Amino acid sequence: MKRITVLAVGLLVSVAALAQGTKPFTVTGTVKRATPGSYVYLETNGQPTRKVDSAKVDNSNAFTLKSNVADGGEVFVLNVGGNQKMALLVEGGETLNVVADGFKMNAKTGEIGKATVTGSKNMEYYDKLMTLRNNMESRVAVWNKQIAAATEKKDTKRIAQIEDEYQKAEGDIVNKVKAMLPEMGTSLVSLFALNFINIDTDFDTYDQLAERFKKDNPNSPHAQALIGRVTRIKGVMVGSLAPDIALSDTTGKAVPLSSLRGKYVLLDFWASWCGPCRAENPNVVRMYNKFKDKGFTIYSVSLDRTKGEWERAIRNDNLPWTHVSDLKFWQSAAAQQYGVQAIPSTFLLDKDGKIIAKNLRGDALEAKLDEVLK
Repeated sequence: MKRITVLAVGLLVSVAALAQGTKPFTVTGTVKRATPGSYVYLETNGQPTRKVDSAKVDNSNAFTLKSNVADGGEVFVLNVGGNQKMALLVEGGETLNVVADGFKMNAKTGEIGKATVTGSKNMEYYDKLMTLRNNMESRVAVWNKQIAAATEKKDTKRIAQIEDEYQKAEGDIVNKVKAMLPEMGTSLVSLFALNFINIDTDFDTYDQLAERFKKDNPNSPHAQALIGRVTRIKGVMVGSLAPDIALSDTTGKAVPLSSLRGKYVLLDFWASWCGPCRAENPNVVRMYNKFKDKGFTIYSVSLDRTKGEWERAIRNDNLPWTHVSDLKFWQSAAAQQYGVQAIPSTFLLDKDGKIIAKNLRGDALEAKLDEVLK
């Protein structure tokens, strides 16, 4: 069973350098259990963090912070004396009010520190989203214990029931988030909400939000990133002509993907460091050997970082087809062009270079190749 793995402040990164201007905002608040003389820090969201402003907590446990935010908004982190942190979604012009316990966990009682942030639509919906996530995390913890017990008893029926409960709960969360999206409009939190929705299975939701931003808020750098991502994925959807790739093979020779026109081509994104890719390779080799004389070949794009590791994996896994790479890891030009977010990732192309299927593996790939190459 998997967990929802969205991060509290993980969707957006600072793009102030790209922005045209800034807007002021204010954060006021109280820390219920503040240490005398302690500070509250406003920090950027990223690594390494950067302090934007700081304020000493006064005798009434209150503080005030002021700063500016780039056009389009940003996610900041409020650090309460190093003991408690919370995300602030800021677009400018707002005054946020924070009430924080001032601790992450009470060592004596085990109590978890709480915090509330009010004063904006962004934070109102962010709180709703995080409540959904936290409730799901609690349920997953219980299910994980139940699965462990059922596994020990070899109770496959109960395991299947739990998996079904999980899938229904996850689907319920997605539906609730999608229902909130129209209310969020083109606010910063609408982009954060996409963390809960899988673009591969619910592309229309991403597309609709991108179109909304194009119409109502096109200058947000974060929206531009979403619009660009949606545009790239549209370009590699089933039915689209596959964008050409012209990376170099292991000898340094550029080999265009388009040079394989006239054959059915499996465009395969992988890497030597990718366990699931290496585990799938025997299947891919079997497909290649079965269909190579029927007009089928493979064009593998590696997300490796070093030539030695890449070549060693090709040799050890006995992969005799075309291999290319720019050795730029996730910054691979081809991976970004095809919107690859995880590997292995595959695209099956027909003789004219049109995408006819995506992410087929094992029996599903074999069945599709049997169909088109019969």
